[in-house]
Amino acid sequence: MRSKKTPPKRIQLDPIYNSQLVAKIINGCMLEGKKTVAAKQVYRAIEIIAEESGKDGLEYLTEAIENVKPTIEVRSRRVGGASYQVPSPIRPERRDSLAIRWVLNAAKARSNNPTRTLAEKFAAEILEAHENAGAAVKKKLDTHKMAEANKAFAHFRW
Repeated sequence: MRSKKTPPKRIQLDPIYNSQLVAKIINGCMLEGKKTVAAKQVYRAIEIIAEESGKDGLEYLTEAIENVKPTIEVRSRRVGGASYQVPSPIRPERRDSLAIRWVLNAAKARSNNPTRTLAEKFAAEILEAHENAGAAVKKKLDTHKMAEANKAFAHFRW
């Protein structure tokens, strides 16, 4: 067992919006260490969101991410010779990271038009997530359904 708990990593806030959420999205969006390219895409997406919605882009983004955050997930647990999918609550940090990952993956998977940039795809996914639609929200609902279906095994939680 570990002698002491490792301290949580402090993430540097992004320079424009001074937001930890935007910084995490930029880090999740980044490929091959190209942070400035990722930052440009995310900032452009926030501008697109502001234009489309007519509201503050950062506020709209925060609300959309809240709609995607899962509250419960299933984890595999071996009991005897059988493996059970045990529903368990999710820590807040993991909720944030799952929501960001799901939104980014759903945006990257969009293939409406190959000429669309990641910023446009990400903005479209955020606009849908704000309305409780889209692939990221569907992933959350699927996760919750799986946990509900396996509620009978909740007593196996450690």
